[in-house]
Amino acid sequence: MGILSEFKEFAVRGNVIDLAVGVVIGASFGKIVTALVDQIIMPPIGLLIGNVDFTELAITLRAATVDAATGEEIPAVAIGYGVFINTIIQFTIVAFAIFLAVKFINRLKRKQAEAPEPAKPAEPSEEVKLLREIRDSLRTQP
Repeated sequence: MGILSEFKEFAVRGNVIDLAVGVVIGASFGKIVTALVDQIIMPPIGLLIGNVDFTELAITLRAATVDAATGEEIPAVAIGYGVFINTIIQFTIVAFAIFLAVKFINRLKRKQAEAPEPAKPAEPSEEVKLLREIRDSLRTQP
């Protein structure tokens, strides 16, 4: 079997396609959560704590300067903890959404497991079995 045919078999297998769909949907979901946090959740929180834009919260380790020899601006060195706070909130939302999805799936699986199996016909009693044997033996006699 050639390498191309092996790759084709691998690539079109159901698990690979399911994984690809999951990655694409996950990336899109990540963008939705980022927009939700950055544009909807964080502005009211920033307003409540005093008109603060979380993306600009940072600890400046060294201020921006201008190099005297070249005249180029040397950017500031800062720890952007506001962006980190946004990322933590995004993670929490994604984790909660995944938790709810898994909980929903587990509930469906539990209901399927608890569903009663179709009723089997009751096992005939010993008397009925004996009567059937007698009937069958009478049929075979001339």
